[in-house]
Amino acid sequence: MQVMVAMSGGVDSSVAAAMMLDAGHEVVGVTMKLWGGPSDKGCCSVSDVLDARRAADLIGVDHHVFNFGDDFERHVIAPYVAEHDAGRTPNPCIECNRSIKFARLLERADALGFDVVVTGHHAQIVTMPNGSRRIARAVDIAKDQSYVLHMISPDDLARVEFPIGGLEKSVVRQMAAEMGMRVANKPDSQDVCFISSTTSRNEFLGDRLAHKPASVVDTHGNQVGHVDSVQMVTIGQRKGLGLAGGAPPRYVTDVDIDAQRVTIGSREDLLSEHVDLDAVVWAGDQVSQGLVAQTSAHGTPRPARVHGDRVLWDKPVPRVAPGQTVVLYDGDVVVGGGIAR
Repeated sequence: MQVMVAMSGGVDSSVAAAMMLDAGHEVVGVTMKLWGGPSDKGCCSVSDVLDARRAADLIGVDHHVFNFGDDFERHVIAPYVAEHDAGRTPNPCIECNRSIKFARLLERADALGFDVVVTGHHAQIVTMPNGSRRIARAVDIAKDQSYVLHMISPDDLARVEFPIGGLEKSVVRQMAAEMGMRVANKPDSQDVCFISSTTSRNEFLGDRLAHKPASVVDTHGNQVGHVDSVQMVTIGQRKGLGLAGGAPPRYVTDVDIDAQRVTIGSREDLLSEHVDLDAVVWAGDQVSQGLVAQTSAHGTPRPARVHGDRVLWDKPVPRVAPGQTVVLYDGDVVVGGGIAR
């Protein structure tokens, strides 16, 4: 089988390539060049390309670089900026996986005649009784990435493999060390690879949108603080609101971009019994009962049920920020997900 391995320059994808080679497949490593600006958080930096090439050379496979920079700008950066400007809190890693790391890469793999695309994601693929494939949680729950992969369709999963999903991260690092890989102890990449450690989200977005100041008001409409940029505020936020000290904890419960107003309240004010979703995707038929829902990559799965495009919590939970993703599981198996409205 001809296998294209997406090699990010990290230990996971490097070991995934070696595992596919050991399994007797014809392997070619590819690194996607996505972001042309400063980056030092993994996934997008020049050093990551070099690390991927060294790993490919070590195991004896060809390595190529695909420049998807224009696609990344169009499908990830531009929506990231637009969502913030609309008062929403996007997840760029999910959009990158959706539009680039799978859609675009699978398209290129098909054009070049590869049978399968392999990545180093910590997730598993399970086969259902009807023969379809679904994403499931990784063995190493602390590293599980099923949340950011929930939108991959069963058809695409037929051409995808996650070799390390059944391994603990410590085992992956041990395997890399035994093979003499320089990346054996390389730190894991961080979220939002296009914002470097020396550039804040505020600065990154400030170059791309006009920050709007906003008043901070309590639930009675009394002004109690001020923020320089309403676009930087998110539901559930506690700090950076210009509030006087000594008061009980207060949380952002609403962000009104047009009115340039941020509302704060108690934790009880933040709680909600449901969240409505847009852009809902299902891995198969819609499931309504017996689910757990997760609202962040490593958040706590919470019992829930689904009615239409609404997720109903068994117990009230903190409101999900608009723009964030809610992923639905049946046990450890992903059944669907959507974006909080």
